[in-house]
Amino acid sequence: MNTFLKTNTKPLTLLLILLVVLNFLVLRIFDSALKNNISPQGIVSYELAKNLDQSVAIINAWDIQAKINAGLSLGFDFLFLLVYSSLIALLIYNVNNRLWKNNPFYKLGQILIFLIFIAALFDAIENFALIKLLLGNLKQIWVSVAYYFAVVKFGIVFICIAYLLINWGIMVFRKN
Repeated sequence: MNTFLKTNTKPLTLLLILLVVLNFLVLRIFDSALKNNISPQGIVSYELAKNLDQSVAIINAWDIQAKINAGLSLGFDFLFLLVYSSLIALLIYNVNNRLWKNNPFYKLGQILIFLIFIAALFDAIENFALIKLLLGNLKQIWVSVAYYFAVVKFGIVFICIAYLLINWGIMVFRKN
């Protein structure tokens, strides 16, 4: 795999960036119908609802088109989670090899590459729980699963992006 990545990193990175942007735009289109007073952040409000009453209020605040959009968004997110996790993993891999090869700090990047795929798995579990709720299986367990898996997912993604930004800053500083 290392040989593949060394020879094809740039085209693969560009392809993944393009796919992330396209996926993000599609999700934003779906999300536009989900924003209202009850769910001001659209699907994110639904993901981070902590209790059944909040989730039911959000679902009830959506008209039929919004509910269709929510289902499409959750389904499409299964593709997005593969793309964003692959892009972040590839970027960490590249930064790690440029900055930390033969350094103990290299291990942190490897751990983050593993964790971003755990975040994608958590995203899938969260989506499953949200779909169950959207289809009428209104139980607190699905709300709790969605909420806690979303919180951990967002935390891991945030840490990985922070790692990338800090390391890109280090690369810029070292060039000067």
